[in-house]
Amino acid sequence: MPLRRRKQWWGVTLDAPDGVALGRFYARLLDWQFFPDESGLGGSVAPSENAGYNLGFQTEKNYVRPVWPAEPGRPQMSMHLEIEVDDLDEAVAHAVEMGATPAEFQPQATVRVMIDPAGHPFCLYLGESDEGEEADVR
Repeated sequence: MPLRRRKQWWGVTLDAPDGVALGRFYARLLDWQFFPDESGLGGSVAPSENAGYNLGFQTEKNYVRPVWPAEPGRPQMSMHLEIEVDDLDEAVAHAVEMGATPAEFQPQATVRVMIDPAGHPFCLYLGESDEGEEADVR
């Protein structure tokens, strides 16, 4: 039995020291709309109000910035976002202009690991090579 029958809606919510600021960062990065929540402490971003999916952001007063790559005894990331792009160099430049920073360690030629303003890693990746084969994003 599905959880919902009439409408499917899904999303992921990231904690941050300032949920509104991080939400506005991702709205600019993805060119999506920001929808503040009623509390004023977070919100969500989506391409439209009825998209059926979103990224949510909430303020967590005890938030601790994760470290990537992982280091013993340091807060580890629990997840990361993957965003397919058409041009890696242009996407990295755009992300930096919006406030992201490239991670020091870059494990693949077709992927750029970026760090958002709250420290969450996210990957910009090329989805298909010139030969039409899918790129390995892992």
